[in-house]
Amino acid sequence: MAITLYGTTTCPWCVKIKEYLEKKKIKFKHIFVDKDEKARNKMIELSGKMGVPVLDVDGEILVGFDPKAIDKLLKK
Repeated sequence: MAITLYGTTTCPWCVKIKEYLEKKKIKFKHIFVDKDEKARNKMIELSGKMGVPVLDVDGEILVGFDPKAIDKLLKK
């Protein structure tokens, strides 16, 4: 399972989703889109949104912090 978290260094919701995944011992790649323009453009292309956090779980995209939706994606 490939999991990527797109976020910014100042986003409190990004911290929440990071902590949520870590608590569940889920391995993920964390990309800071405020430091990487190419990654930001890819995140926008994937999600159709400019907001963070964006979670990519094997190509399934979730925008925002929603624990129930995260768990549903992780069970697929």
